[in-house]
Amino acid sequence: MRILHLSDTHLDRSGGPDADGADGSAALRRLLTELGHLHDLDAVVVTGDVADDGSHEAYVRAHELLSHYAGRRGANVFYTTGNHDERTAFADVLGSGHTHPEAVYEGAAGERAGASTLDGWRLITLDTLVPGKDYGRLDGGQLDWLRELLTVPAPLGTVLAFHHPPVALDVDVQRALGLQNSAELADTIRGTDVQLILCGHFHLQILARLEQATVWVTPGVVSRIDLTARLGTERAVHGPSASLVHLGAPHGPLIHTLHARDPRMGETVYEADEEEMREVIERLGPSAASLN
Repeated sequence: MRILHLSDTHLDRSGGPDADGADGSAALRRLLTELGHLHDLDAVVVTGDVADDGSHEAYVRAHELLSHYAGRRGANVFYTTGNHDERTAFADVLGSGHTHPEAVYEGAAGERAGASTLDGWRLITLDTLVPGKDYGRLDGGQLDWLRELLTVPAPLGTVLAFHHPPVALDVDVQRALGLQNSAELADTIRGTDVQLILCGHFHLQILARLEQATVWVTPGVVSRIDLTARLGTERAVHGPSASLVHLGAPHGPLIHTLHARDPRMGETVYEADEEEMREVIERLGPSAASLN
C-alpha cells in the first residue's frame, strides 16, 4: 500500500500568487509534475487546507489537478478539511472526501468524516475544523462514530487522516494551534488497529507516536516552515513538498519526504516576529472557555 500524502495546497479563487508571493496552484502543479515518475500508488491523501479562501473554484481546481494525476495511476484521492477550508463549498465539490465511502459521519455543524477500505487497509478521514479559528478539535459525535468503527478491525489495519496534529514540538504556536483534544483521540484509538495517523497544518515534517500509532506530519505544498528561525518567530519558505508512505513493508510504515525542484527553493515567503506570533495565537487560538 503506497500513499502520496499532501497537505496545505492553499488554492484560491484567482489561481495566482497571494500578497506574499505564495501560489498554491503553481506549487501543486510543479509538485505533481516533479512526481510524474511515481506510478505505483494506491491513494493520494490530502490532509486539509485544500483551499486558502474556501472558494468553490479552488476545490474544483484541486479536484481537476489531483484526479488527473491519480487517475492515470489508478489511485484513489481522499480529502479532509483544514482551518482554511469552508465546509459547504468543500462538500459541494468533494463530498465526504471519499469517492465511494463505506461509512460517513455528518455532524450538526456540518462536520464530515468518511471511511473506505483499500486492499485490506481502512482509511478514515476526520474533520478537525473549528470555523474562524486555526486550532483543531474533534467533536464528541465524531469520536463516538470513530470508536464504533474501530470495534471491528480492518484486515490489515487502519490509517487516520486529518488536518491538525495531535502532537507538537516545543513551539508555542504549534501547541496553541494543533489538535486541542488529542487526549480524547488517544483514549479512542488505544488498543485498536489504528497504526498510522497522517496530518498537515504545521507545514513541516514531524514524526511522533500517539498510543500504538505512528503520527506523521507532512510539510506543506504551498510553503514550508523553516525551524532555523529564531524561537518565537516564524519563517515560511518556498518549496513544494509531500510525503510517500509505504504500508505493509517489513519495517513499515516507511515514510520519506519529497521536495520539488523550485527556482525559489528556500527563499522567504513571509517572516513573523514575536509580537506578530503572539497576536496570531491570541486571535486564532482557543479561548479558556473553549477548552472547558
